Order: sequence, then C-alpha cells, then structure tokens
Amino acid sequence: MSDRGPQNPPPAAPVPGLEPEPAAAEPIEIQDAPFNLLGDDIPEESEAAPPGPRRKRTRTVVLASLLAVGLAGAAALATFYWQIHSQRDTTLTLPAKIGDLTLDSGQNAQDTADYLRTALSAEVDLDETVGAVYTAAPERNVLFFGGTTLFWSPDKDLDTSFGLISDEQGAVTGLHEVDAGPLGGTMKCGTTKTETGDLSVCGWADHGSLALAMFPNRPESEAAPLMRQMRNAIQTRN
Repeated sequence: MSDRGPQNPPPAAPVPGLEPEPAAAEPIEIQDAPFNLLGDDIPEESEAAPPGPRRKRTRTVVLASLLAVGLAGAAALATFYWQIHSQRDTTLTLPAKIGDLTLDSGQNAQDTADYLRTALSAEVDLDETVGAVYTAAPERNVLFFGGTTLFWSPDKDLDTSFGLISDEQGAVTGLHEVDAGPLGGTMKCGTTKTETGDLSVCGWADHGSLALAMFPNRPESEAAPLMRQMRNAIQTRN
C-alpha cells in the first residue's frame, strides 16, 4: 500500500439529463408607490379640491358685472333707436305769424331766404328745405332757414351748419348749448361779428330736422327763448 495518505476522489462526471438546477434568484420587492426622485418633501398627489367660497364669489361678481354692462349697453342702444324713431318723421312749416313776428312775403325777403336755403343745402344733405324772413320792430328782423332728413349725429351736423355762417359773416364765437325745449334734441347759440355789430345766432338739430336763425340787434338772452318759440310753431312730428 502507498503511504500517500487519503486522497479526494475525482469529481464525478456529470450525467447527461441530471445537471443541477441553478439557484433561485432572490425575489425583488415591488413598492406599492412609485419612487420619489425629488426627495421626501414632495407631498403625495391628491384629488383636486373643489372651488372654495372665494373663487365662487369672484366668478359671481364677474358674471354680474358683465351682465350689468350688457344691460346698460342694450338700454342705451334702445334709447338711441327710440329717439331716432320718434324724431325722424318731421315737417317744417312757416306760419304767417309767430308771436310778434310776421312772415315777410316780399321779393327781397324771398330772395334772401332762397339764398340761405341753397347755402345750407351745400353744407348739409337735406331732403327738404325752408327759409323765411320774419319782421318785427325795425332792425330786428329774424332770418330763419332749415330742413329735414334723417340725422344720425344731430350735434355734429349742427356744428357743421354753423360753419356756413362763419364763412359768410365771420366765425361764430362763444358757441354753447342752451335749453332745447320740449322737442328735445340739441340747441346751441353763439355770436358772430357783422358790419353793424354783434349778431346772435341760434340753431337746433334732432334726428329729423335742423334749423338756424340769425337775430340782429338781439342779445342771446332774448334770441334763445325766441328760437324755442319759433321751433314750437314751425316743427311738427308725424
């Protein structure tokens, strides 16, 4: 026998079909929540909270404001179209007498009236025109001329018509609004210079008519009420 001592036996050769199975991998634990890559301070996602009382109140105020603005605009538009409807069908006639004034039917007066009518038609587009000279006390005649049509901007058209007098007599100064009387619309008065002194000028305009008058030797304090008196006698609405 050999004195080498015990020796390990050589490994057994693998037997086909009996290879040992690989060790099972250690199971990986899956977390219920996703990893937080931004740190632990980020709160978990929660359901959106319903609008609070402040948000609801703000929305209510905004909607109420929009409604109020819409109603105000509608009311203003309705008023504007009501004025047009009530004023558009207007007639201007020249009575023989208006208070202390008497219609002058002489040729010179008619020529003057025709000239003023033609000049006004050149400045303002009118459907029909009228013109007259009314006599009163000496040197206090009234020259009246006007016309009818549909005016969308009466105030602007009235200012344009005053430019006619400015071209013929000199600039109308101190032009300002005065009481238009029960027929409404707008009425303005001012003063222009002539060779014989200051001349008061007044005019009215609404959505259906426009007229001017010149008042020699009359202050505005007298011309303005006389213009309202003439308007009440001359203008009618259908």
